[in-house]
Amino acid sequence: MAVWSCAVENLVTAPAYLALYRDANVLITGHTGFKGAWLSLWLKNLGANVTGFALPPEDIKRDLYAVANVEDEINSVYGDLRDLTAVSTVIKDIRPDIIFHLGAQSLVRRSYAEPVSTYATNVMGAVNLLEAARHCRETKAIVIVTSDKCYQNRELGNDFVEDDPMGGLDPYSSSKGCAELVTNAYRHSFFQGPNAALVGSARAGNVIGGGDWCEDRLIPDIVRSVEQDKAVIIRNPNSVRPWQHVLEPLRGYLMLGAQLTGGNDTFAEGWNFGPKPDAAIAVQKIAQRFVEIWGQGSVKSQPDLSNLHEAHLLTLDIGKSQSKLGFSPVLDIEETLKLTADWYRKFLENPENAQTLCLDQLLDYTRRLP
Repeated sequence: MAVWSCAVENLVTAPAYLALYRDANVLITGHTGFKGAWLSLWLKNLGANVTGFALPPEDIKRDLYAVANVEDEINSVYGDLRDLTAVSTVIKDIRPDIIFHLGAQSLVRRSYAEPVSTYATNVMGAVNLLEAARHCRETKAIVIVTSDKCYQNRELGNDFVEDDPMGGLDPYSSSKGCAELVTNAYRHSFFQGPNAALVGSARAGNVIGGGDWCEDRLIPDIVRSVEQDKAVIIRNPNSVRPWQHVLEPLRGYLMLGAQLTGGNDTFAEGWNFGPKPDAAIAVQKIAQRFVEIWGQGSVKSQPDLSNLHEAHLLTLDIGKSQSKLGFSPVLDIEETLKLTADWYRKFLENPENAQTLCLDQLLDYTRRLP
């Protein structure tokens, strides 16, 4: 379509690390998820040959992958990360230059209801991906995406740095810490030598942006509440998180992938991609500001009585990414909330515009990059 061709032409003139992806064979696991769909669109716009591997979307009427017609723009393969044969087959078939591993069970509260499948997907899924990829000679770089929740969080008020211990008191957080340990073990055991792929891991903060409809996430909950003309219920109003627009950590992943593809083994390690310091804000404040920007809705605090553990304080130190990768957030929290609200408002007015909304925000974002 015309808008797509125009977007490709504009986006490949962005920074050199983005232009590197033109004509690259890229595999994205988890491409049917929120972040995976955005990354698929971005890489397609950059001229990459994109293949996605994931379970089908859960909600074909709303999931970004479905409404933005991502399946029509890339090579989409439905499969389960827990199936080593399926993972191996897709890697053998496409011989990717670069792999972005985003596939995961990504919800903390769901991990309490489904702990076995959470560990199977998040831990063994990473094992299967790395095991299959180590036999592919064409693969030069692998970016394993975990979470800021991978760290052992004692609620001491410190900003986590990459060398802090892995941990987690809930199944989701624990599984992400385990995925980091798996990545490190595979890196040192199997990805060594001049022809081996370089493996890095990426840990991002709480991402928000248009197109996320997951359960038990703040912004989707607010949008659904506004649609139903109800107050949004906030379970943990004082919990502090590092909020960032989805395009910010995705840019970090692309920067890391470019360095790994270039063969610089000093980048084959863990990296934090968080927001500016002003974006480490309590849930209550984020929710209240979002409904103010939207111009509709209300916020109601209702303490969580389930006794399911979730960290109250979580912040990231991105000094390493800033100094070594040149990564620095370009959006502050106010801009992030406005972009997000604008996407949802326009989508609800005309759901058929989902892909155009994404492309417009991608173009605007890349024009602002240093």
